[in-house]
Amino acid sequence: MSQRRVLVTGASRGIGAALVERFLAAGDRVFGCGRSSEHPSADGYRHFEVDVADADAVREMFKQIRKDAGGLDLLVNNAGIARMNVVALTPAADARKVVETNVLGTFYCTTQAIRLLRTSDTPRIVNLSTVAVPLRLEGEAIYAASKAAVEMLTRVTAKEVGPWGITCNAVGPSPVKTRLTANVPEATIEGLVKRQARAEWATVADVYNVVEFFARPESRMVTGQVVYLGGFS
Repeated sequence: MSQRRVLVTGASRGIGAALVERFLAAGDRVFGCGRSSEHPSADGYRHFEVDVADADAVREMFKQIRKDAGGLDLLVNNAGIARMNVVALTPAADARKVVETNVLGTFYCTTQAIRLLRTSDTPRIVNLSTVAVPLRLEGEAIYAASKAAVEMLTRVTAKEVGPWGITCNAVGPSPVKTRLTANVPEATIEGLVKRQARAEWATVADVYNVVEFFARPESRMVTGQVVYLGGFS
């Protein structure tokens, strides 16, 4: 496979930073963005300090990517935030930030990426969801709702961009050891893990495996799909 041009949002830490490292190891040319200047340091990588909820900043980032690379082969919409709280105690400001980052951030990056993806022989969009959606997890209403919106955005986008050969899919990770899960009570996470068909923590390698499957040239007919890790009952 020739070198791909990849953009990973939310690349400053966690799953995003780990995905960047794996794409680089595969020989890809990788761009990343995050609200922090913190980022993986490696040849072949360029980082943008961008909040995906800022439409103007996102537009400028894509202008730079187009100038540097001429186009894009894969967009991974990984950037997202969570506010773990019951509905009655969730501040309006928190709810707004979650929706702006998770839903509008994915939307902004997708709309800007489409023109660049159309120059690719294997154009792909992969969005990050969560098992909190099918499990309807208590205490994660606004987070799960935002990711449910991402899943619908995935399915509708897949139909709209299909004529250009672009596929759009999503992966919903089960718990992965990151800074995000570190802030959740251990008993809560373990309870979730036990509800899975595979009662164990997922790894970034598991997430990358699904992303890479969606990105393969052979996956040209796979679109509008959401794959959850771990299984659930």
